[in-house]
Amino acid sequence: MRQNAATAYAIYSAGDGFLFRMIFTIYSIFVVLTLGFTPFQLVLLGTILEGTYLLCEVPTGVVADTVSRRLSVVIGLVGSGLAFALLGVAHSFLVAAISQVLWGVFASFQSGADVAWLTDELGEEEARPHYLRGSQISNVAALAGIVVGVALATIDYRLPIVAAGLALVVFGVAMLFVMPEDGFTPKPRAEGARVHTGMVTTFTEGIRQVRAHHVLFLILGTAALHGASTEGFDRLADFHILKDIGLPEIGNLNRIVWYALIDGVALLLGIVGLATVRRRTHLNGHAHVARLLRVIDLVLIGGVVVFGLAGVFWLAVVMMWLVIAVRNVREPIFDAWVNQGLDPATRATVNSMGSQSDAIGQAAGGPALGVIGNASVPAALVVSGLLRLPALLLYARAIKRGTVGTAQPTEDALELEE
Repeated sequence: MRQNAATAYAIYSAGDGFLFRMIFTIYSIFVVLTLGFTPFQLVLLGTILEGTYLLCEVPTGVVADTVSRRLSVVIGLVGSGLAFALLGVAHSFLVAAISQVLWGVFASFQSGADVAWLTDELGEEEARPHYLRGSQISNVAALAGIVVGVALATIDYRLPIVAAGLALVVFGVAMLFVMPEDGFTPKPRAEGARVHTGMVTTFTEGIRQVRAHHVLFLILGTAALHGASTEGFDRLADFHILKDIGLPEIGNLNRIVWYALIDGVALLLGIVGLATVRRRTHLNGHAHVARLLRVIDLVLIGGVVVFGLAGVFWLAVVMMWLVIAVRNVREPIFDAWVNQGLDPATRATVNSMGSQSDAIGQAAGGPALGVIGNASVPAALVVSGLLRLPALLLYARAIKRGTVGTAQPTEDALELEE
């Protein structure tokens, strides 16, 4: 049953994309219309999630570096499934908040460990195309997830969330038998040393690597700004469409089908964008990748601001498609940027620091955006878009440095600098 790493990652990407899209196609309708949460409560849920994620991200990354990447991914999938099953049966904000705490804990096991696992199994150079390929596979599977999620939601809004949560538990257990782990060797401990001692050592070495490599430090800064910007859009975009603008009446299309169409078009655009990036560019060299991300973030700033200001449905939905599609393209490019030149012994820990930086931004920006959103959701969306502006300065510094720490620039980076 054990597969080679490339096939296992494709299976993992497909299952992850399919099951999470079943949940999130319905999620906004469920929390806004079924549970009746206010804009502040929606953002507070995100802050609870990201605060938990923030506390757990690096410790669980250390587990992946010290014990097992595969086990960390499996724990993440199984625990996240249980968290969503609880959300699906929630009738109060308290139960929904508890589900987000649980998801934050277990998602932190999965985050960073999956990319570190793939990179260990295939090698840094060979793994880079698979970041993009995995995202494409995930998006294609997500299209099927939309169809299944909508079909179940026509029976009950809770049903796809509970069903996908339980399926994630089964899928996580299955991945334990599908994923190989031949490229990872747990760091040997000194005779008599305890497991927690090795974890502390791994964590301090990860901190040392970030401090020594200046571009990596800039990468974490851009992750924090990305998190602060995305929090407002993720929590309030659907509320803006449902409450501020409204869905047009075309035939008998109900709101579930509308959201399926919006989500599906965004995924298709993301697939096209990823295919274009795979064909027309590469992900080698810090300067080159930073240039790509700078262009992407400029598009995201404009897209979110226009979306917030839009009072017409079709302009708002086009901007929504643009933002979601471009963010789908951004994610694997950012993963490739983080993983260039990392020490394998601390790879998952440093990846977790990247996710933790994102969580710091979301947790820091969330409450303020929630307060603004209670007064004006469009204003909160515009502010969330503008929060990304300082990242452009960090990209400029990363492009200037062109390489991590004292390592020698790649030939490609040198050509780009010239």
